[in-house]
Amino acid sequence: MFRKVSFVSFLFVFASSIIALAQAPATQQKPSAAPPSGQERPQGFRRQYDQHRIDMYFGNWRESMPGFIHGSIVTRAILTQGDPMNPPSKSAVLKYAKAFVYGTLDAGASTTPSTLKGEQEIYFFLAGQGTLTAGKDTAKIYPGITVLMPANLEFILKNTGSEALTMYIVTEPIPDGFRPNPAMLVRDENTIPIDSTTGHWVHIVKYLFETKDGLGTLERILTVAFDPMTIGDQHSHGEGTEEVWTMYKGETLAFLGRQIRKQSAGIGYMIPPDGRTTHSNINYTDEQGKFFYFARYSDHEVRK
Repeated sequence: MFRKVSFVSFLFVFASSIIALAQAPATQQKPSAAPPSGQERPQGFRRQYDQHRIDMYFGNWRESMPGFIHGSIVTRAILTQGDPMNPPSKSAVLKYAKAFVYGTLDAGASTTPSTLKGEQEIYFFLAGQGTLTAGKDTAKIYPGITVLMPANLEFILKNTGSEALTMYIVTEPIPDGFRPNPAMLVRDENTIPIDSTTGHWVHIVKYLFETKDGLGTLERILTVAFDPMTIGDQHSHGEGTEEVWTMYKGETLAFLGRQIRKQSAGIGYMIPPDGRTTHSNINYTDEQGKFFYFARYSDHEVRK
């Protein structure tokens, strides 16, 4: 009979393996979503093995002060704009995405009519029920619904349920000359087929949006699942890559460089784009863990 190892034993073996790997030169490998930029490690980049420095690349909405968008959505930042090479403060690491927040719309509430200018928003709904009306289209909202809201289109989000409507929201600026979609684009993560199950050994990937679907600055929006007792292949990313992993179901261990952190729903991290700091996650639990993922990999042509 197969005997499941204890968590302590598992951590010992896992940590020993990571230390051994960290002593060898890190290689740039293809991520499950797209290849990294492959650029060399920038000169002057600080070493990523300091445990406090690694924490600069993590964000937890529960530690953020509240704000408001569209009249009544309460937001708490997960990651903010800053310097991905040398973050000025904790979680201030985004260069290409404008904002990444956790949002809450109270039961019975609705947003004011809003129109985005010079930017787009991607909504990934986590809990609750509602409707989203944009132009002449109305979509039912429930967990797993993902929406690409283009610029120049008025929309209203309503909470039609008896509990809070919660969501992750990514804001991306749109490049000069970019042609946004004429209507909102809605996808249901629950019904989208699995695209692959072997990326970086174990990544179970579903594609939500790509550049061809109307993303401007970002290149991919995915969900990635880890089955129980699995580990992803560690790899690094070069300068110009902005890859963010945020849990929305379950709990895993995230490791960056030689450091390990517990990661549960609401906690996200960005990989330091130094071409040296390896990263991945490991699911040590008996339940599947799921991530909301977005990334920009390199300079690319946009739709005009």
